Amino acid sequence: MNLQHNDLHLLRLPVTRHAGWLALLRDGWRQLRRWRELARQRRQLASLSDATLKDIGYSRADIEQEAARPFWDDPLRR
Repeated sequence: MNLQHNDLHLLRLPVTRHAGWLALLRDGWRQLRRWRELARQRRQLASLSDATLKDIGYSRADIEQEAARPFWDDPLRR
């Protein structure tokens, strides 16, 4: 491909426009990973034995309440 000097501006991407989309995609990906991690942690908590829960100071009712929360209910995003 043979470009002239004044055609080079066609190859440039508007940085601010694409940077906004990239930031949105990056933040969305991070949020999806966070939700996946919350769901995994809640499943792990629900699988603990009653003896283990007693050792860490939680009751089965506490864990069932936590496990019933939707994946998007993030306690750190208050």
